[in-house]
Amino acid sequence: MSNLTIQERDIVIPGESLAEGMDYLPGDNTYRKDEKIFSKVLGLAVLSGRVIKVTSLSGPYQLKVEDKIIGEVIDITMSGWRINTGTAYSAMLNVRDATTRFIKKEEDLSKIYDIGDYIIADITKVTSQKLVDLSMRAPGLCKIVGGRIIKINCQKVPRVIGKKASMILLIKEHTGCELTVGQNGLVWIKGTPSGELLAEKAIKQIEEKSHQKGLTNKIEQFLIANKINK
Repeated sequence: MSNLTIQERDIVIPGESLAEGMDYLPGDNTYRKDEKIFSKVLGLAVLSGRVIKVTSLSGPYQLKVEDKIIGEVIDITMSGWRINTGTAYSAMLNVRDATTRFIKKEEDLSKIYDIGDYIIADITKVTSQKLVDLSMRAPGLCKIVGGRIIKINCQKVPRVIGKKASMILLIKEHTGCELTVGQNGLVWIKGTPSGELLAEKAIKQIEEKSHQKGLTNKIEQFLIANKINK
């Protein structure tokens, strides 16, 4: 007979038993030993059908293909730009992947993206040697102009986004700000000064209280209590 030894959204530690029996399947950050499933990390237990996952609450960002990140230009080369990804490994944005428009051979690349600029980009390649390529050719990928950039724990990104982007939409509605959340933990907020400040406070609350149940309702109440004139 199979049974869960934890409840949905319980905080679990590495090595903690999550389920017994073969009816459940190990998902992200879990492993099976004999007929039991254990957690690999400190995190929140999540049950998705028969699959048990753990959403990590700690640890650095791991570069993954198809992730959208926010990065800073740290160098300009003959073939493109080197980008700080917020990890131990920088990434390369080649000229051919930097924009949908044609870039002439003689163009000054610093006029497109200069050192210190922040960009929104997709990760297109991560090799075993951690050579990373980026692209900015998809809709919504651009140089960041205006607004503010804040840093959060990258493991809290799913909570900040919410199911089907519910948390992001909630913050947008109450602050009038545009929000872009990078999987590497950088968040771009753009709106009025008061709207940006309120959005930042809400995001920081989500980061601090990510383990709590009913968080969406709590954040909505916070936003209503601190309502601004957009």
